[in-house]
Amino acid sequence: MANMRFAVGFTRLIPTIGYHHVLMVLIAVAIILLSLLLAGCSSSSPLIPNIFLISLYYKSYPPNFAPSQVDPGVTTAIANIVGQAQLEVRVGYFGICINPDGGAFLCSNNATSLATQVSVDQDPLNLIWVASTFKDSIVFPYLIIVAIILAFLCFLLLATFPGWHEETNDDGSEIRDVKPFPSRPVSQLSLALIFVASIFVLVSVLWQHTASVAASTIAQDLGNGSVRSGVGTTAMVLGWFGFSLLIVVTIGLLVMILSIQLFDKLTDD
Repeated sequence: MANMRFAVGFTRLIPTIGYHHVLMVLIAVAIILLSLLLAGCSSSSPLIPNIFLISLYYKSYPPNFAPSQVDPGVTTAIANIVGQAQLEVRVGYFGICINPDGGAFLCSNNATSLATQVSVDQDPLNLIWVASTFKDSIVFPYLIIVAIILAFLCFLLLATFPGWHEETNDDGSEIRDVKPFPSRPVSQLSLALIFVASIFVLVSVLWQHTASVAASTIAQDLGNGSVRSGVGTTAMVLGWFGFSLLIVVTIGLLVMILSIQLFDKLTDD
């Protein structure tokens, strides 16, 4: 009985869902994904340390040798300095997480406070300082913040679009479901906002991807044989998927505006 009531209620709800409601849902999902991206490594809460741009950690492995290395033997000296260290550092947009001994992560936006909680033997090559330099000098989160604000403004504008409502004839003989077209200026402003937000996210994600890969490669080469590095897959997925959703909304709004203009021309003729 309960399932039947739910089915009837859902069936009644479907006609009230407009095209703009779908776009609003996509914007909401994109905002959530980008917010999670910015929140990476900002706290020790579950899963948050797993959202990182780059990770650096001590691990012994056979070093790579190349003819362009002036002093290949420096890898032995680095290995002696590193010793048994196993610290891992992860970098997010607004925070750094460290795992000194394979246990739980400690996260903070202040690298100095994290450095005071480990010994020299745990971080002999100052990976915490390297991570802090990457976060402060390379990472730029403000385009994503602006994009989230613009997307939210677009969300609010879409909420003002008219929905389905019933109208009767002048003599009251017939009831019809009517949905007026949204205001053209509001539609165009929504398109402009979401388009600019998409561009900002694209630039940020491209910069994030390029900078993370470059820093990861350089750090691992400098610690050849003793330091490993990696790029955060979760952060990349959140960034690119958020961008994809915003692009879908942009195309959806553009198609809607062009369709309304075409319909107006056909009815005028």
